Amino acid sequence: MKFENLGYENFKADLNRLDDVMSEHGLVRAEQWDYERVAYDRKFELKEGVFYLRVLGYAVEGDVGSHRAVIQLLTPLLGKHYYPHGVEYGEGETFPKSLVNQCEKILTDVKAEIENFVA
Repeated sequence: MKFENLGYENFKADLNRLDDVMSEHGLVRAEQWDYERVAYDRKFELKEGVFYLRVLGYAVEGDVGSHRAVIQLLTPLLGKHYYPHGVEYGEGETFPKSLVNQCEKILTDVKAEIENFVA
């Protein structure tokens, strides 16, 4: 599921500040990066299954490995994990309404903070 109505794709932000804001909202970069891309994930374990909220981005200046980069954000995604195959974000997936609402709240809060320091 894509959260296209939030306008994340209009933001470019400093990597270090982005790391801080995402972490405050439970979105972890951990090992989900290379020198050009980042992925921030938050895991939700519900009775309906395991879900991941993911915010992706790529470096438009600098590189992620040096911790000096400006990140262009992409449309956030919500996916369901299927063991052992991975996470599916497809249109055919069904997501609990309460989870979608929670994710929208998290993403709205993150966006409000990012707007204060966008590049």
